[in-house]
Amino acid sequence: MLLWRDAMSNSAITTHDSNPAGRRDLLRLAFGALIVPALWRPAAAQRVDGADAVLPIQRLDQALLAAMKAGQQTPFAQRFTVLTPAIEQALDLDALLAESVGPAWTGLPPDQQALLASEFRRYTVSSYAANFDSFSGQTFRLSPAPRRLADGRVVVDTAIVRADGSATALDYVMHQTDAGWRAVDVLADGSISRVAVQRSDFRSLLRGGGVAALVAGLRHKVVSLSGGTLA
Repeated sequence: MLLWRDAMSNSAITTHDSNPAGRRDLLRLAFGALIVPALWRPAAAQRVDGADAVLPIQRLDQALLAAMKAGQQTPFAQRFTVLTPAIEQALDLDALLAESVGPAWTGLPPDQQALLASEFRRYTVSSYAANFDSFSGQTFRLSPAPRRLADGRVVVDTAIVRADGSATALDYVMHQTDAGWRAVDVLADGSISRVAVQRSDFRSLLRGGGVAALVAGLRHKVVSLSGGTLA
């Protein structure tokens, strides 16, 4: 049984897995407790040439594998620092945050946007550092050709392959930016959209307590994920 602990509450997502150790093989990216259908429909996509879109994900996979091999004996803060550049080069964190907040994002004052962006960055890197912290023979499988979506975005297919050969998909929806291709969503197991799940929880926090509540929630998770080493 693979158990995904909810990042913002005490609920959980469960899926079948014959290898109990596999719970560390798949990044627990979701904030919410519901399995949400993906916003993107890869089945309708076409294969395209796009090596440039693959490269940042390839670098991210390499960094994650190194972090897994370093393991928990390496201080959390050190793994956080090492992973940060690869994550920032692979993910469009500003776009991920804006999509997760939704229409309310454009109405927030610049100082509040900047504060949320900083806390969201720390949360995202912390979640990777916390969940990719052990190694038992896993490898990453990366498709060399992304799939094109109707809106000009592409999907880079990856999978975490365990030592017994079983695999779990972790796909990245990419768009072109001035700095190159960056991910604007992550699809766990091919169907669980990070953005869709985050959107529900972010909006709930914003409705309940505004930006202050969302900032507090993100800070709390950083402390929890880092075992208190990051405040």
